[in-house]
Amino acid sequence: MTTSTESRLLPEVAEFVAQDKRLLIGGAWVPAQSGQTFETEDPATGRPITRVAQGDAQDVDRAVQAARIAFEEGPWARMKPNERERLLWRVGDILSERAEIFGQLEALDNGKAATIATAVDTAWAADVWRYNAGLATKIKGDSVNVSMPFSPDGRFHAYTLRQPLGVCGLIVPWNFPLLMASWKLAPALAAGNTVILKPAEQTPLTALLLGEVFEEAGFPPGVVNIVTGYGDAGAALSAHDGVDKVAFTGSTEVGKKIVHAAAGNLKKVSLELGGKSPNIVYADADLDAAVAGSVAAWMFNHGQCCVAGTRLFVQREIFDDFTQAVADAAAQAKIGPGLDPATELGPLVSQEQFDRVDGYIQQGLADGARALTGGKRWGTEGYFVEPTVFVDVRPDFSIVEEEIFGPVVAALPFDGEDDVARAANDSIYGLAAGIWTRDISKAHRTAAAVQAGSVWVNQYNGFDTALPFGGFKQSGWGRELGDCAIDLYTQTKAVNVAL
Repeated sequence: MTTSTESRLLPEVAEFVAQDKRLLIGGAWVPAQSGQTFETEDPATGRPITRVAQGDAQDVDRAVQAARIAFEEGPWARMKPNERERLLWRVGDILSERAEIFGQLEALDNGKAATIATAVDTAWAADVWRYNAGLATKIKGDSVNVSMPFSPDGRFHAYTLRQPLGVCGLIVPWNFPLLMASWKLAPALAAGNTVILKPAEQTPLTALLLGEVFEEAGFPPGVVNIVTGYGDAGAALSAHDGVDKVAFTGSTEVGKKIVHAAAGNLKKVSLELGGKSPNIVYADADLDAAVAGSVAAWMFNHGQCCVAGTRLFVQREIFDDFTQAVADAAAQAKIGPGLDPATELGPLVSQEQFDRVDGYIQQGLADGARALTGGKRWGTEGYFVEPTVFVDVRPDFSIVEEEIFGPVVAALPFDGEDDVARAANDSIYGLAAGIWTRDISKAHRTAAAVQAGSVWVNQYNGFDTALPFGGFKQSGWGRELGDCAIDLYTQTKAVNVAL
């Protein structure tokens, strides 16, 4: 780390990263069985932060065994719902108390602005834990009035039970490490499951700090296990016959591999995958609000966001003025390391991701797209890319069709409602969409026509913990957040008693 970076770190963060990191298995912090470790780096400089245990299939097997014992033999299975509620609520409280610590660590490992990681990622994660704490005591079945026509003289009492699945493997991405871990951990634990968390190798640190929070909060050993490592560890977790459910957030390509890996024991699978989301701006919109919202739609989290509004559809009569206004606003963003309080746009997470985004930019230019702003690397160290606004594009350009996962947007003109709905739906993805208009009827019609799991009107990234989130088409299976998140981690049993 550079001296300037070190000088900005809280003492708690500096102390945490000063020690090599181990795996959390069965309530103990242990090295990988192979003894191997890997470096996690600061994407603002490309320099190493600390070393982390490199778990593999052997370690996954140890973690699954620990989780199975905790589920079947430990106190977790016998714990009352309100006891689980108190534990989950305590996690939320600790996250709130240490929000700045988690925010700085996320900024250091991921590159995002520490102010955002504190005020958004960590604060929202705390809210997710509290929301799901409340759900722990509200998981219920139903009584059913059965007819039993083939037993006309019998009387019966029939009901359903909602029960945990068992051992859950949770695989989370590098773009929102703490938040995505919380989205999965909180409902899985509220429902009474035990878990193995596999964080992304690029950003393992907040997951490991969260492991210390579970210990402090009083979770029994083996209920939460954390295995850091590369894709082979995630593959082993997905294929393990001792795992009853795998939940994954990441690319559609990897999601398909997880589905195949899960086929061995037909474990339950939920997937939150890629997106290429349309952001639709009608000529009658509040254009000042639409410009600001449309910039945030694809620049938030440096464009490393599955819901990013990277296909910007603008009604033809305002297209030139509007796209130039978006480009002008994007060009004003303060670029820098996440630990700089003034930073609005930080680095991409890794050299690999930088190369991917730069490759798309160069391909777009080669195809004939015109950059109103950006199109180049920023600075001489780290993985920074200028925010880039493309016009003069066609629907078959790779920058229009494919998920880039960087601060790059492609703008296309449209004429009317039917025109834009067809264009917006011309994608293998269906994760999110934005609509900007003063005409509320038009907004509702367009929202109904667009094939997306989340539609935001006169805003973008309009998330809430109580709202379900997930994708249509190849953007995933299942819904996270809201009370329906519990559905992903429970199964229904029907009981019919002859009286």
